Amino acid sequence: MDRQIILLIEDNPDDEILALRALKKNMVMNQVVVAHDGAEALDYLFCTGIYADRNPREMPRLILLDIKLPKLNGLEILRRIRSDHRTRLLPVVVMTSSNEEQDVITGYQLGANSYIRKPVDFIQFTEAVRQLKLYWLDLNEPPPAAAT
Repeated sequence: MDRQIILLIEDNPDDEILALRALKKNMVMNQVVVAHDGAEALDYLFCTGIYADRNPREMPRLILLDIKLPKLNGLEILRRIRSDHRTRLLPVVVMTSSNEEQDVITGYQLGANSYIRKPVDFIQFTEAVRQLKLYWLDLNEPPPAAAT
């Protein structure tokens, strides 16, 4: 986990731009890899498809996961992350606009570390990202690479 990668799994171009701007505004210097659908996210995590040459030892420090995604929804991605020994300990924050209570319940049942509803206002979104940075990137102790 030396490179401190953030994996942003987001299909909405506007939300992607918003997230990247909020990360930059909060001086998050981590490399951000964006996966635009569920299949691409799994390819990245498991070094398949276009990411077959990716170093499997460089796992994300944090995964920001949308739920409503094409090809494979976020809850299925979370299920697969938690079911594989290589990825099961990675911190996953569900960041979605879904207001469905069942999504929150299922997200936590599948092992989400946190669930955040995306604020629509840029100032509120930036503040949410600031708090994410403070906790997940500054305070939180990630699992040792040997444990994943």
